[in-house]
Amino acid sequence: MTDTVTHIDDEPATRPAPPPRGRRGRRTALIAAAVVVVAAVAVVGALGLGGGPEEGPSAPPRSGSVVPVTRTTLTERTMVDGQLGYGTEIPLPVKAQGTVTWLPETGATVDRGHELLRVDDRPVILMYGSLPMYRALGLTPQEPEQGPEQEPDAGGEQPDTGNGKSPNPSGAPAPGGAGTGGNGGRAQTPREMRGMDVMQFESNLAALGYTGFTVDEKFTGGTADAVKRWQKSLGLAQTGTVGVGDVIYSAGRVRIGQPGARLGSAVGENTLTYTGTARKVTVNASAADASWAVRGAKVTVKLPNGNPVPGVVASIGKQATTAEGGGQGSSEQPATVPVTITLKDQNAVGQLESGPVTVEYVGREVTDVLAVPVSALVALAEGGHGLETEKGEFVAVKTGLFADGNVEVSGPAVRAGMKVRIPE
Repeated sequence: MTDTVTHIDDEPATRPAPPPRGRRGRRTALIAAAVVVVAAVAVVGALGLGGGPEEGPSAPPRSGSVVPVTRTTLTERTMVDGQLGYGTEIPLPVKAQGTVTWLPETGATVDRGHELLRVDDRPVILMYGSLPMYRALGLTPQEPEQGPEQEPDAGGEQPDTGNGKSPNPSGAPAPGGAGTGGNGGRAQTPREMRGMDVMQFESNLAALGYTGFTVDEKFTGGTADAVKRWQKSLGLAQTGTVGVGDVIYSAGRVRIGQPGARLGSAVGENTLTYTGTARKVTVNASAADASWAVRGAKVTVKLPNGNPVPGVVASIGKQATTAEGGGQGSSEQPATVPVTITLKDQNAVGQLESGPVTVEYVGREVTDVLAVPVSALVALAEGGHGLETEKGEFVAVKTGLFADGNVEVSGPAVRAGMKVRIPE
């Protein structure tokens, strides 16, 4: 018996052939290209570069928040760097002559009536005032009066002296002077010194608690007695006369700066320096942009800890300078002028004596203007700036002052309250 074997094909003829290799990749690329084209058309339409009027309403709304156009006041604020301290140190006008025998510590505060330094172991005292000490103060000897009784009359006869005695037959003036028996043997009263410097010194004596005189422009015997008591409290000889080097005047309390002399050296022009006791801020402002620096202008000083302190421009330098330094190839440093800012609330500064600070001042200010956030501005294809309404329309605007993240806008199509979109 013969077995019949039938061979059956394992691959059915109906199975589809596999797609050519790389077809799916080309399809993905076509879809991505289409997305790019659509996005490009949307951008072009937003910028006014193409598309007809019928395309605007059908375009999908753009994403982003909507804000109103507001009417407000915009203030331009500018920050500059400054330095907190006590100001420039000024040499004390020491007029005492001799050797420096004592100096106070740097940073010490000296009040009225206290020692600034000692010269030849003699104290130099601080007093308050604006006039410098330019002469010694005290009673001066009375000059003999040269009256007609000492002159012969036209007839060569000696006039009557008024005391019943004959005048000196030799014609010589009778001896006289302060405390002598001149002028008929009577002691003469010392002459009272007069001047505004006398009043200034007497005002200080009175402020220190000394009495027995009137504060005026006359240095009287009462003033001399008070000076003697003052000299006794200082351990000085009680002469009743104030030497030109005994006192130094300043506007108020002083803070001692760096000494320019050592103990044992001779007194010089820079023996001792001082500043005021109030902390202040110095700004080296650009000479080309220092219009804000006007005496009396209000500013805000931000301390290193971030706390704001109000300040006032007190003085502006009149001489511009350029910073030294700058290596080869460096650009030229701009000219600056020093601006001093006073701080009325010294307690707000705390214990800080020096350090870098930031000074904020108001530059330009516009009132009653329309404004939007700066981020709402869009660039138009035809140039300039515009705003997008919440309906997706674009209106051209003219920009003005930029301040605090907002910008002044104007234009015929812009009104207060209209909603504009901030694009993402």
